[in-house]
Amino acid sequence: MFGKRGNEGFGKTGGTIAPPQPVAPSSSSSPAVLVEPQREPARHQVPPPPMQTPQRKRPARTEEYYDTKAQVFSALIDTIDLSQLAKLDGESAREEIRDIVNDIITIKNFAMSISEQEELLDDICNDVLGYGPLEPLLARDDIADIMVNGSGRTFIEVGGKTIESEVRFRDNSQLLSICQRIVSQVGRRVDESSPICDARLPDGSRVNVIAPPLAIDGPALTIRKFKKDKLTLDQLVRFGAITPEGATLLQIIGRVRCNIVISGGTGSGKTTLLNCLTNYIDRDERVITCEDTAELQLQQPHVVRLETRPPNIEGEGEITMRDLVKNCLRMRPERIIVGEVRGPEVFDLLQAMNTGHDGSMGTIHSNSPRECLSRIESMIAMGGFTLPAKTVREIISGSVDIIVQAARLRDGSRRITQITEVIGMEGDVIITQDLMRYEIEGEDASGRLIGRHKSTGIGKPHFWDRARYFNEDKRLAAALDEMEAKSKE
Repeated sequence: MFGKRGNEGFGKTGGTIAPPQPVAPSSSSSPAVLVEPQREPARHQVPPPPMQTPQRKRPARTEEYYDTKAQVFSALIDTIDLSQLAKLDGESAREEIRDIVNDIITIKNFAMSISEQEELLDDICNDVLGYGPLEPLLARDDIADIMVNGSGRTFIEVGGKTIESEVRFRDNSQLLSICQRIVSQVGRRVDESSPICDARLPDGSRVNVIAPPLAIDGPALTIRKFKKDKLTLDQLVRFGAITPEGATLLQIIGRVRCNIVISGGTGSGKTTLLNCLTNYIDRDERVITCEDTAELQLQQPHVVRLETRPPNIEGEGEITMRDLVKNCLRMRPERIIVGEVRGPEVFDLLQAMNTGHDGSMGTIHSNSPRECLSRIESMIAMGGFTLPAKTVREIISGSVDIIVQAARLRDGSRRITQITEVIGMEGDVIITQDLMRYEIEGEDASGRLIGRHKSTGIGKPHFWDRARYFNEDKRLAAALDEMEAKSKE
């Protein structure tokens, strides 16, 4: 037991603690409170959800509970020695805090059941050492997204479906305090003067915060969680997102250094698919990634990760995505990977693809491969480039080899719906051909969509010579033949 003992009858002893996260807010602010979410069996995002079983819900928190927690939290802050707390590892810190809180409950003679006391201990430990009410949600690997709409409403995505969680915050000030704690760890800030911020958690999960006055009903926090176990193409095959032959086709496309753009809507699995494709990059290649918030998880040993920087409080020092992509060209890359292309940096990425950096990749928000090409063209125009439309399309068709379309269907499942090849120009039009597409055939009694991945009958793709150069032509032919045979069944 350690801490600075006050009038409560505690004596001062030594101790050392080091939480992995910054220490809790000052005692002047009320502690954040969570309601323990119901536990669900872990499952992946894509497969159909298992049969639901009744689960016990915890009773809603009462004002009496909040008042008790506020008193215990205030006594803890007065008692504990925060300088010593900063020297222990997280588990030891949690045990010490639990010991002190138990003593405070005993001294103040609070009437609590054992289960209530355990909930209170967990709540306070999460407030001091972690992200308060978010901690139990962050610990679950079956959650894909956490969406906090002010202090009173929290939604989570599980199995492709969005449901409301029982997690609540005490008030908006506590929610904003946790948001500030998250973004400060990556050198960013969110407040009234800078109300929009992108950041990341230590595990790579993507975080977006938008605070008042832009968010009218209180801070809005969105967390795109990263799974602890990284998905592979083999797992996507098991989930039904792609067929084994389609996965082989994607492996070959990544292996033979085709320039790839992954297209799809929000939450369709673009970043997951990009991570899967990077597994087939040779380990001796130098790869440079450019992202707004670093979230790619490449496994190769020779990777340089770059991240943009927002302007400081004086509005200076901003490093844009375009700055990073331009600087990449001076770093002797063999492949350039842009996490998300959303502006004029697309022109520099196309130039890189055109000038010897084959195998470069990026993701773009769009609904189809044809719309993806139109978006690339419009983003180049947004950059102020005064090039003729035909010239822009020639640059695009000469740079992009493959467009992989990902989609999140209305039943919550994620599918790779098209693998499309860009083969050149005819007049002023970019010509493409689908190698594979996903066709929906109906839905079952439970509302799950039924569909099949089908070959389009292309026996010799445009990148055939490239595949032969990498000695992958036989495997490519076998995959296409198998795909065609299954489509005729």
